[in-house]
Amino acid sequence: MQQNQPSVFIILVTWNGKDDTLACLNSLQEVDYPSFQIILIDNASTDGVVKAVGQHYPNVTTIQNNDNRRFAGANNQGIQIAMEQGADYILLLNNDTEVKPDFLKRLIDCAQSEPQAGITGGKIYHFDQPDIIWYAGGIVNLARGNIAHIGIRERDENQFNLRCDTGYVTGCCLLMSRACVEKTGLLDESYFIYAEDADFCQRARLAGFRLLFEPKAHIWHKVSSSSGGKNVPGGLTWYKIYHKTRSTLTFLWRYARWYNWLTIPFFWTGYALKAISYIVISRLKAASSERITLQDSNKNAA
Repeated sequence: MQQNQPSVFIILVTWNGKDDTLACLNSLQEVDYPSFQIILIDNASTDGVVKAVGQHYPNVTTIQNNDNRRFAGANNQGIQIAMEQGADYILLLNNDTEVKPDFLKRLIDCAQSEPQAGITGGKIYHFDQPDIIWYAGGIVNLARGNIAHIGIRERDENQFNLRCDTGYVTGCCLLMSRACVEKTGLLDESYFIYAEDADFCQRARLAGFRLLFEPKAHIWHKVSSSSGGKNVPGGLTWYKIYHKTRSTLTFLWRYARWYNWLTIPFFWTGYALKAISYIVISRLKAASSERITLQDSNKNAA
């Protein structure tokens, strides 16, 4: 590692995601930040990802679990290793992402620009629609019972180009400082899936740290790969809806005040209707597109 550059440990977690993981590691080879290491935590995969990574990327530290420790447990393994090895910063990065070469330098510059910065995140796009935003900051609204991304599904027209404080940083790409980990602790493994990142951010904020959004750090995310929604129109599956609902309720039970529960049910009714409408419309659009494609194929065959 070069001197005078904060050391960064990038943690990737995989579960039967060999192709995505290799693509992510290939992307990370182009990163221009000079002082980083990669730790891959494998959650008992059966697709040969550990062997493939060892063959193509021998410098990656790989930990192979005998069971699936899910997002929080596996990332905590990586965080603990990074802390023991003297990391200045730790980056949680989804294995189904690809990055711009300067993304890490942008995140570190942002993190070091503010003395109380504890967590920093970048602008994340849909991989299959590279100019469509997936995350441009986060909202945590306890009165509405809402944990949400800013800018989701909007085309990027420079409307979210200012560095700013944010409600939470998604675990898809979450840079945490050593001081933040020492004071905040690890991710909460009682969450089955989802909201671990929001919970960690909430605890960091309560511990006195700032959460920052850096729009110049660009990442592309293959949305819903781990939850089975990659090939589902709209990306929403009932599995994802169930677990997001369950985890969000856990988060709200911990942090919402009693009076927030007077308004949360009304807003959640609206969220449910919106989600159902989105799923139905997405399925109808996909079915219509398939029908048109089939008709065109039949015409060409004739």
